[in-house]
Amino acid sequence: MTAQPMKRAIVESGDGGLGLGIATFIANGEDLGPIIRHSFESGKPEALMQNLRSIVKKKEVEIEELCRLHYEDFILAVDELRGVLVDADELKGMLYGENSHLQEASADQLLKLDELLELYSVKKNVGEAITTLKICVEVFSLCMTCNNFIAEAKFHPALKTLDLIQKGYLRNIPLKLVKKVVARQIPLIKLHIEKKVCSEFNDWLVHIRRMAKQIGQASISQASSARQKGEEMRARQREAEGHSHAGPDEHLYALDLENTEEESALHFDLTPVYRAHHMHTCLGMEDKFRDYYYKNRLMQLNLDMQISTSQPFLESHQPFLAQVAGFFIVEERVLRTADGLLLESQVETTWETAIGKITSILEEQFSRMRTASHLLLIKDYVTLLGAAVNKYGYRITQLIEVLEKSRDKYHQLLLLDCRKQIDDVLTNDSYEQMVIKKEYEYSMNVTAFHLEHDDAIPDFPYVTSFSSSVPDVCRIVRSFIEDSVSYLSYGGLMNIYDVVKAYLDRLLIEVLNDSLLNMIYARSLGMSQMMQLAGNISVLEQACGMYLLHSAQLCGIPKRVAERSHSGLTARAVLKASQNAVYNALINLTNFKVDEFMVLLEEVNWIAEEAPDNANDYMNEVLIYLETLVSTAQEILPLEALYKVVSGAMSHISDSIMTTLLNDGVKRFTVNAVLGIDIDLKTLEAFADDKFDSTGLSDLGKETTFRDCLVEIRQLTNLLLSSQPENFMNPVIRQRNYGSLDYKKLAIICEKYKDSADSLFGSLSNRNTPQQSARKKSMDVLKRRLKDFS
Repeated sequence: MTAQPMKRAIVESGDGGLGLGIATFIANGEDLGPIIRHSFESGKPEALMQNLRSIVKKKEVEIEELCRLHYEDFILAVDELRGVLVDADELKGMLYGENSHLQEASADQLLKLDELLELYSVKKNVGEAITTLKICVEVFSLCMTCNNFIAEAKFHPALKTLDLIQKGYLRNIPLKLVKKVVARQIPLIKLHIEKKVCSEFNDWLVHIRRMAKQIGQASISQASSARQKGEEMRARQREAEGHSHAGPDEHLYALDLENTEEESALHFDLTPVYRAHHMHTCLGMEDKFRDYYYKNRLMQLNLDMQISTSQPFLESHQPFLAQVAGFFIVEERVLRTADGLLLESQVETTWETAIGKITSILEEQFSRMRTASHLLLIKDYVTLLGAAVNKYGYRITQLIEVLEKSRDKYHQLLLLDCRKQIDDVLTNDSYEQMVIKKEYEYSMNVTAFHLEHDDAIPDFPYVTSFSSSVPDVCRIVRSFIEDSVSYLSYGGLMNIYDVVKAYLDRLLIEVLNDSLLNMIYARSLGMSQMMQLAGNISVLEQACGMYLLHSAQLCGIPKRVAERSHSGLTARAVLKASQNAVYNALINLTNFKVDEFMVLLEEVNWIAEEAPDNANDYMNEVLIYLETLVSTAQEILPLEALYKVVSGAMSHISDSIMTTLLNDGVKRFTVNAVLGIDIDLKTLEAFADDKFDSTGLSDLGKETTFRDCLVEIRQLTNLLLSSQPENFMNPVIRQRNYGSLDYKKLAIICEKYKDSADSLFGSLSNRNTPQQSARKKSMDVLKRRLKDFS
């Protein structure tokens, strides 16, 4: 009982806190490492050791106490254990005996078991060898099959075989050497296949670049055939509309079975592309091949876009454009059939780049051209290119725009060409009426241009009202219309008729009319030639309607619609104005010729002592000329022109006589000279009345006749021969009988007028009669009053 306090004092003598913590850790089975490490790090291991010793002592006391309390149970347990040991010794002896007996009995069986195990080992090795051989045989068989496929260029099954070896057999090959060799050869074989496929594809690139021009030409040819068929169909429709008034013609709308066949497809081989794409896809290199294809085709396109500098663009434009068309036809087929090798965005980008380059080249080449036919030829091929690629989905807006920009340039060149041709035609024309001897000549020069109102074929030889320049000019104008329509067709304009009409107006006004005016003002034509020119202009003015109908027909506008149109050509009015100009030129020529005869007025004896019995010489010459003039003009000129020319001549004759009387060359004149003038006028008036009636001008209801053009000189003559000249001052009489006379002119002429001629014995031999005296006095009164009036 006394020992327990002593032991408790020992425990308490240590560091109570640390000891309690260690005891708790030990009771809980926790790691004492952190506490020990902390004690040594803090430099107090003695306290730790002391606490551990205290814990050990405490545990020893607890063990002693436990043993003291249960020592009887321990003794019983020891006794039982001793009994168990005896039983165990007996059992051990029995087991030893049985073991010896068993070993003696199984010695032979063990020998047989060893032999059996050895046989099982042999069997296992043989089985493994057979399995290994089977795997190797299958692998070698697949390798041979792969080699055969490669030798036969069957790369797809070769790749399938390689995949089968790699995925199904390579891991299971038991022989490391074989496995190593096969594993090393697989990528080499794939690389070989890739090289072979790329080699075939590169050959295809070279081949398809050579074929692209043929492909483009074939496609453009198909577009041209389709365009021609469309034009033929529209021509048949126009013909049907022209015959609609006679009832439907079953043949006009008959289906042309020969032309309903589908256009033959363009044949070109894309197998190398498909194979290369598929092989690279199988090799896992699809993106690499797609990039390779795109870059190589771009390089080819860049080479194709370089135009030849060694030959003119006119010669090189067709192969150049056909090459580009063929390139993009191939690209469209690849896009559509090569299963993702090309992207639509890539093709569109390439096309936009190419079309931009083409339009730049066209703009530059068009700016250099100086011949309309060359520009038209290139334009036609460009539109065919557009039609060819448009059916494959390519946008051609930029092509249409560049053609629209060159429209004015083309027509300017066309106008220059037409100006040269028209100038040559007008210069080389003899300006004599055409004599047509054959029906085909009539059809070619008259019927073709509707230059005669009567469609009936006349008797031959036939003399036309125009000269050879008229049908020649009509051919030039018709050719201009056709060329203009040809350029404007298949462009961006839906209705080209108004545009064609505007350019036609420019041709007729700026070219034809200017050339006609140059001929008029050049003064190189004689009277008959000028008359013929006037007749030609009249015919050309009437032909404007034919030009419009021809333009409408080519533009696809029905004839009945074109005929109902109220908007005609401005050139028609301009040509009418030019007719007036040529009429004025005719009048000037006529007056110039008349002046040559009127010079003979100077030879008239103005102070004749006796009145003449016949007309003066100048009047006879004038009448002969006027007779020739009227007969010639009647055959060539329209009545209106004839009227203007003859009226101008009559007025000029009247003015010339008046001017002669007013000039200083005539100092004075007598009544006998006036009587001669009166005879001249009567002869001229009779001629004027006869021609006015015989030419048919009287039927036109003209207010002024040829006689009326002589009214001034006639009134002057009547006044001078009047018995009472002073009646001129009577307003009523003057208005009725002398309305055309001017005061000042009359005053000058009256001052020169003498009733009789002065002679040496005039006062004795010429005594004035009362009538003469009265007329003289009346004339004197008129003179004084005219002086007063002035």
